[in-house]
Amino acid sequence: MSEPAQTRLLLVDDESSLREPLADYLTRQGFTVRQAEDAAKARVALTEETPDLVLLDIMMPGEDGLSLCRHLSESKNIPVIFLTAKGEATDRIVGLEIGGDDYVVKPFEPRELVARIRSVLRRASKAPATGEEEDALYEFDSWRLDPLKRRLIDPEGTVVPISSAEFRLLIAFLTHPRQVLDRDRLLDMVQGREAHLFDRAVDNQVSRLRRKIEVDSRDPKLIQTVWGGGYRLAADVRRLAPDRD
Repeated sequence: MSEPAQTRLLLVDDESSLREPLADYLTRQGFTVRQAEDAAKARVALTEETPDLVLLDIMMPGEDGLSLCRHLSESKNIPVIFLTAKGEATDRIVGLEIGGDDYVVKPFEPRELVARIRSVLRRASKAPATGEEEDALYEFDSWRLDPLKRRLIDPEGTVVPISSAEFRLLIAFLTHPRQVLDRDRLLDMVQGREAHLFDRAVDNQVSRLRRKIEVDSRDPKLIQTVWGGGYRLAADVRRLAPDRD
């Protein structure tokens, strides 16, 4: 099954022997693929056009993929799949912790990568609510989240950058306030079981989100750990009519 032609990928990898054949394969699958051989060229490409998803190598000369992913997490809401030869669990955790959506270890089967791309794109396109509430805002502990614009606003009215993975995690908590959500359920809601991730990915995403919304992330009051159970949003949540002016 081919993807629509408007599905745009940015492929960032310094190995032309991998990048060019992979770009050809993905193009044959129906994607529109733009290539960049390093982070500097990727940054230029990102100013010219916003892709639907970035395929990003970690180990590159100059700026590495982790640094570029941090930039994407802070400035743009673009899903990222890491392509790397590093397969250790610690490297997976680092990539997911800084905002990556999935992780594929080289060498990989191109068909598996296409499946991962489709999975991440499906998760990224899922609406957080249905019906008339899609356009509403969430308010919790003087914070606000605008799901339509994917904007997180702190109590002083400042927009706080949030990655796509952090957004999905926060939506999971806001739609289930004061409920204990165990790691398996959070994986289902946030990453999808087809991503084949592990519990530590959830823990690290929670840590990232805490650093953004907690007064003291080392002593969290909003997202509480329930030992042996998972996590709970310890705040009431209200739905507000949006101001789209």
